[in-house]
Amino acid sequence: MFNPYVLIQFILNKKLVSTALPVGTALLDFIRYDQHLTGTKIGCREGDCGACTVLVGDLQKGRLQYRTATCCLMAIGNANGKHIVTVEGLNMDRLNPIQQALSDEGATQCGFCTPGFVVSLAGFCLSHNQPTPANAIASIDGNICRCTGYKSIQKAALKVAVLLQERTEENPLLFATQHDWLPLYFNNIQSRLKDLSGTLNGALLPKNNVPRLLGGGTDLYVQQHENMVLSDIRFLAPDNELKGIYQIDNTCVIGAAATVTDMLESPVFHHHFPRLHHFMKLVSSTPIRNMASIAGNFVNASPIGDLTIFFLALNAKLVIKKGGESREVWLRNFYKGYKIIDKESDEYVEKIWFELPAPGSLFNFEKVCKRTHLDIASVNSAVSLQIDGETIVGASLTAGGVGPLPMYLQKASMFLCGRQLSEAVVTEAVMIAMGEIVPISDARGSAAYKSLLLGQLIKAHFLTFFPALRVEKLLIG
Repeated sequence: MFNPYVLIQFILNKKLVSTALPVGTALLDFIRYDQHLTGTKIGCREGDCGACTVLVGDLQKGRLQYRTATCCLMAIGNANGKHIVTVEGLNMDRLNPIQQALSDEGATQCGFCTPGFVVSLAGFCLSHNQPTPANAIASIDGNICRCTGYKSIQKAALKVAVLLQERTEENPLLFATQHDWLPLYFNNIQSRLKDLSGTLNGALLPKNNVPRLLGGGTDLYVQQHENMVLSDIRFLAPDNELKGIYQIDNTCVIGAAATVTDMLESPVFHHHFPRLHHFMKLVSSTPIRNMASIAGNFVNASPIGDLTIFFLALNAKLVIKKGGESREVWLRNFYKGYKIIDKESDEYVEKIWFELPAPGSLFNFEKVCKRTHLDIASVNSAVSLQIDGETIVGASLTAGGVGPLPMYLQKASMFLCGRQLSEAVVTEAVMIAMGEIVPISDARGSAAYKSLLLGQLIKAHFLTFFPALRVEKLLIG
């Protein structure tokens, strides 16, 4: 029997805390029940509502960086050696400018969601994002309010953005403390974290020979919250060997613990995927993207995993490791059945790689769900095309939500190769794709509806690339 009780240390607001709670304990429960900081609310416990949002400060290449996170889905072991900030940690002798803006605009009614909005806007202030209205509103895309109708909250966010325009290229944290946006204790956190990192030992190493592997936990804690608490966990996020996104010749290599936000901020991805920001805005919310690992999306094996569908179209390959040995498997061959993958319990994904698109290649990702953002897909799809003149010389088409596995649409992809671009070819590709899928009716829609959606998404791919095609004809289901 393993012992899950090891010493975890991190800075919570101003205070260094230590706990021997099980490493899989949700950080939310420690904050509320052990530390009695009740500004952090219990809402959905699924990362959807944002009422439990905290800031997570971590040293990245020697620099302190803050991200928002929903602590209902965060294992306390993933807080080890970091700075966790609740809404109480943002309080000063008077309202800070974020709180004042919310008050001035009447942006609160019952008040339950307000701490989460305050923390998310504080994360915006501590980021290097430009203080534009769009970025201010995007920073609160993981927070839900059931009272105000959002307009007053949006006005408050815009007011914060205007105030931030005084900031130059200086350190956002330095600006925030010098202008009384945040308490002065923030200035000492970087040095305190460096001192703390020198005292941390291997206490969080798993005791079991076959521990559970945990990246961000954004899906595991939704499905298996109680099981995770007493699991013997190996935390992947602190492993520097599993981080980073970099280019080697014409290949992109991604560490398995890299997050969706890492991908969104990667110069490599932005160079080769100019519409990346649009694509990633369809994937969950800012706090979840900050936590969720790319490899975790693959291993979760959901038939509608957004990143799985994205990378299937890029013909990605996984490097899977066990002990000192590793093997490679194409992502297209990784799924053997519903939630069954080509990975043993003592193996883990070490990295992902794919050939970067050649100049002139086209890539698109589409998703339809019941809400525009922060929702699971009813159907999603991606396509990668290589075009020579008006001839399609290479095609890779994928779809999710239309079968028990994330699907590479092999027949439709093969059909497109070598064809002259035309409305008839697109229509035929849609019909072939519909013959490959096996959708079922569920809470996200009927089988017939999902088939129709896939056809429309494939048409949307081509309309994005070639708007001169006859839209009226292509939009008819």
